[in-house]
Formats: sequence, structure tokens, C-alpha cells
Amino acid sequence: MKKPPAPGAFLDDEEKEIIEAVERDDYRVGPGALTPERLKSLRAAARATIHEERARVSLSLPKTDLERLKARALREGLPWQTLVNSILHKAVSN
Repeated sequence: MKKPPAPGAFLDDEEKEIIEAVERDDYRVGPGALTPERLKSLRAAARATIHEERARVSLSLPKTDLERLKARALREGLPWQTLVNSILHKAVSN
């Protein structure tokens, strides 16, 4: 049985720098950060994207992919399930 990758094994240099800065408690949000206005806009767009009846699905993901999804959702100010819906919607709409 293959040993699972260590947490953070798939982080790029920028992600590692951010984590280190947060852990040192000197992380500062830069220009283009998620402002309250941008957050409101993203949430409205996410809600407006799909106004259809929903179907529940269950799927298995590698833990590292789920961790990355949750981290990205946090950066974008969205629930991770909303981010997954958005990614899937974009994939099937193109």
C-alpha cells in the first residue's frame, strides 16, 4: 500500500510563503485582496449561477484535493461546496 503524501506536499512556493507568514503572524493582505465588495459580488455570482433543482451526489476525492479545494474556497470567501459547484458548472458549460 502506498503511503499518502504529507499534508502540504503539493504546495507551490507562493502557498508555502503565505503559510509561513500566517504562522509568523505577519501576513498582510496585498492589493487585489478580497474586499467586502468583492466578496459580496462573488457570492451573488455564485448564487445566480445555478437556479435549478438540485440533486445530491456523493463522491470520493483524494484528501489532498479536498484540502486544496477548501483552502481555495477560503481564499475566495466561499463555502467549499459552492466552489465545487462553480468548478463543475464551468467544466460542463464550455
